[in-house]
Amino acid sequence: MSRLSERRDFAIGVCEEAGEIAKKYFADRVNLVVDQKGTQDWVSEADRNVETFIRQRIAEAWPDDGVFGEEHGAAAGESGFDWVIDPIDGTTNFVNGIPVWTIVLAGVTEGHTEVGVIRDPNMDETFVAIRGEGATLNSFPMRVSAGVALKDGTVSVGYSNRIDSRHALLVVENLIEQGAMFHRNASGALSLAYVAAGRLLGYMEEHMNAWDCLAGQLLVSEAGGVVEDQNADTMIREGGRVIVGTPDVFETLLEIAENAWSASRPRQ
Repeated sequence: MSRLSERRDFAIGVCEEAGEIAKKYFADRVNLVVDQKGTQDWVSEADRNVETFIRQRIAEAWPDDGVFGEEHGAAAGESGFDWVIDPIDGTTNFVNGIPVWTIVLAGVTEGHTEVGVIRDPNMDETFVAIRGEGATLNSFPMRVSAGVALKDGTVSVGYSNRIDSRHALLVVENLIEQGAMFHRNASGALSLAYVAAGRLLGYMEEHMNAWDCLAGQLLVSEAGGVVEDQNADTMIREGGRVIVGTPDVFETLLEIAENAWSASRPRQ
């Protein structure tokens, strides 16, 4: 087994364990300690403690690897391999009792995401990808939708307080004009996983942080979708826009984004 396969299997296991820990907090939300970082931007003791658990497991299994997480500071490594953690993506859903949230773990080296795992413990679904080896859902191969026009499918649109709300409204307006349905579930990572699984035609968000998107972008790419080319190290430092889609709709989504956001980035 290659070192990358070992890291993939480790990531699957630790995400499944972390999901069970998070579910215990979710079931006892009346006692959950929650803080607000900004408008519609929450963090709970579940987020912090789940991330601490994942960090501890990484330190035990891969002590020379670096770690970047949403809730705690960066830990530099010596191996050249870095882990990027979102302990609970969809915290707003989590604190409000909506069972739409995930555990997200990505592995990055030399500016490329090599391993991506998104675990949905509520649906018992684990989305996994290794660069160059395809993507799976619960160990079965998955592919993006094929032959589905924009007017016949659904595109998810992300939004956060980091962007001008008018830009998101323009995206939604353009999608409606194209005849598409639009969707938002407040978990960008899960939406990206749904594109990879053929449930959504695409996902668009003007700014995402690395822990929200790196794993999902790899899933989409390995499932046959189109993803804008981004350096993973740059995303870790700065975040950036995310556009993914099936080969049938990506160019249209890119045009919609360009019109709404007035920016461009090369695609892979």
